[in-house]
Formats: sequence, C-alpha cells, structure tokens
Amino acid sequence: MDAKTFAEKLLGNVTSVIRGKDDVVEKCVICVLSGGHILLEDVPGTGKTTLIKALAKSMDLPFSRIQFTPDLLPSDVTGANIFDQKTGEFIFRPGPVFTGILLADEINRATPRTQSGLLECMEERRVSVDGETRELQEPFLVAATQNPVEIQGTFPLPEAQLDRFFMRLSMGYPDAASEREMLSGRMKTDPLAELKAVAGREDVLSAQASVREIHMEDAVKDYILQIVAATRRHDRIRLGVSPRGSIALMRASQAKAAVSGRDYVIPEDVKAVAADVLCHRISCKGATHNQMETAKAIIDNILASVQAPAIH
Repeated sequence: MDAKTFAEKLLGNVTSVIRGKDDVVEKCVICVLSGGHILLEDVPGTGKTTLIKALAKSMDLPFSRIQFTPDLLPSDVTGANIFDQKTGEFIFRPGPVFTGILLADEINRATPRTQSGLLECMEERRVSVDGETRELQEPFLVAATQNPVEIQGTFPLPEAQLDRFFMRLSMGYPDAASEREMLSGRMKTDPLAELKAVAGREDVLSAQASVREIHMEDAVKDYILQIVAATRRHDRIRLGVSPRGSIALMRASQAKAAVSGRDYVIPEDVKAVAADVLCHRISCKGATHNQMETAKAIIDNILASVQAPAIH
C-alpha cells in the first residue's frame, strides 16, 4: 500500500472517532509513516488516549498501555528475568514495550529512572536486560501523554527524552459543532468499540518504505539545515535543535509530501511540520510555564526569516 492511500484510509477511520481534529490526526499519521514517536500534551478529557487507541485498532497492531506512576520501575516497562523454581533457571518475562504501539499514559508521573527505561527502545528499537539485548518488532511506536496543567507529583521529561519524540502535539478543545457530533455519536454506542482495522502490519511497513523514497532536492535539504542552524544561534534559545531533529524534520517533510500525493518535497511541506517537530527540541531562555508558546513563536519567527528555495 502506498503512503497516500494508507494515510487516506487511516485518516478517514480515526476521524470517525476523533471529531474536529483532522489536523492533529494527520500529524499522527505523519508520525506513523515516518516511524516516529508521539508526545500528546493536553488537559485531561480531550481524547488523547482515545486517539492512540483508534490508531492502533485502525492498523491492527499489537497494543500495550502503561499507566505511569511514581512507584513504577524500569523492569515494569522493559521486562525482567524471573527465577523459575521448577526449572531452576531464570526466564525472561517481556514487558509492555514488546508490542506494536505502546501508550505511555501520563509519562511525566514516573521517576526519571523509569522514564529512562524507554530511551533505548525508542531510539534503537531494542531492549537490554541483564546484559542480553532483544530486538523489538517493527513497526514500533511510543505514544506518550502528559498533562501540562498539573505539576504536583510529576517529573519533567529531560531534553534527552524529549528529543526522541518525533512530534509534540496538542489536542485542544473541539469546536461546538464537532462536540455536538461527538455527543450524538456516543448516545447509544461507542465509536471506538465498533472501529475496524483498515490496514495491517505489512501495509504500515510498505507505506513507511514508500515515504523514504520521496525525493528531496539539495536546496530543500539546505533549507532544513538553515532553519536548524538558526535555532542554534538564536539569542533567545539556550539549547538548539540536535542533528536528530534535522533528520526528523526531513522525514516529516517527506511524509507530508506523500500524504499530499506528491513524490517530491516542497518548502511548504517543511513549514507545515516544522513547529511540531522542532518546538520541543529547543530550550528557551527565561521561559517557564509558557515554554511551548514561546518556542512556537520563535520557530515561526525563524521560518519567516529564512528564505525558502524556489522549487520547480
């Protein structure tokens, strides 16, 4: 299945459950096509968990959920070697990360030690326990949620972990018309419970492979590098975008082009995904509670100041 067909099927299926958030759903589809992890940050009750469940059901992928709490241990995430009294040997019991889509619910409620248990599997798609390394099956995607309002009993994600998330997205409240549709659709049934798969594992892998074939001219690559370089010398940014961020912006631009039905990337594709890919990868000077708003304003300013190439 090509990327555009895959995206259309996935978008149509998920939006039958998540009303009025087509833009957010499309960006989640872009993350899937790029093989990237998603961080959903919003107030409770806006549909973050429902969105991830709908994505998993639509692709018929194995799904696991971890409710992150302060007493959660790294072994609760990755798995552990358990002593079997019958055989007298240690047997590995896989953790929830051995899945297709992992929902890390309220990830910032776990301690940094437990959060770090996800670092290896997010970046390298593998898990190391007691000196033995086990590969995770592709596709593998971590979708984490966190509540930006409540700060008691939470542990902010360190920059190293934030950098491993492909996009940081926010659901926001639906408009009145969409919320009315949501109420009507849930009076007698649950749309999520009735949702059917529209793609399988092989379709996901095929669509991801086709995205990597999307052409990108050197001028567009240079445009991406100029945007990233601007974050590293901006006087209001303490920590600029990493090379991992450059690659993520390239992959996201390819996926955006594929979703739009093109086999080549244009500067508008880069602009469309830049804020969601880059904002959580920069650390702004003096920003505290409004970090993301400040980062968004700075990225928008950089996009306006860096001249986009003309692609014919």
